[in-house]
Amino acid sequence: MEINTPREAASFALSLLDLTNLRDDCDAAAIETLCRRAQTPYGSAAAICIWPRFVAQARSFLAPGHPVRIATVVNFPSGDLSVPAVVEETEGAIRDGADEIDLVIPYRRFLAGDEPAVTEMVAAVRAACPGACLKVILETGELKDSAHIRRAAELAIGAGADFIKTSTGKVAVNASLEAADVMLRAIRDSRKRIGFKPAGGISTVADADLYLRLAETIMGPNWIMPSTFRFGASGLLDDILGVLGGAPQRTAATGY
Repeated sequence: MEINTPREAASFALSLLDLTNLRDDCDAAAIETLCRRAQTPYGSAAAICIWPRFVAQARSFLAPGHPVRIATVVNFPSGDLSVPAVVEETEGAIRDGADEIDLVIPYRRFLAGDEPAVTEMVAAVRAACPGACLKVILETGELKDSAHIRRAAELAIGAGADFIKTSTGKVAVNASLEAADVMLRAIRDSRKRIGFKPAGGISTVADADLYLRLAETIMGPNWIMPSTFRFGASGLLDDILGVLGGAPQRTAATGY
């Protein structure tokens, strides 16, 4: 999609948005609100992203086949659970109606040199949700080094990820254009149909537009669509609706 105006960027970002509530104080009322907010006068978000304990409730609002998909998180946010525990989380979420699983890799073990831990975790969760979209969170702000980010991306892709995702939003440094650049190049070089999801800290349409332009530069025109690109954000919808409603565009907070 060619984007020429802030309004076009806002409309496109809405179609790619995983509207998120992973707050510690999230409750049933907040989930109902989230489900309603994901359906706007300008179109729907791609998905909501919520704690596993709320998936069944969300499914009661968003029936199977609804255009707003239900994503949930596993091994979240620490990345420290055992493989059997994460498989159990995943299977429970699928039974409750989740369409998509966002999995945190065991990034501390990876940083300690244990690459097989990443492969084992991703492959086990992939096997536990064969019909679901599997987004693998690398926690790039903790990996820090571009070589680590690149290698973690390669391992996740090799073990069956449908998407690779930057961050949990729960650490000091979350999505960044630097990490996005490394991850998108890993996707391109894999020659596989793998999606990309920047998450954490993307709060304006101007921020979102920077990621969209970077992705188009690396992946080429017409690559970006909900099956290959998502934004993970809780506050971005407010700015999207503001821009679509005619409010002045806020400046980008993201940069190299």
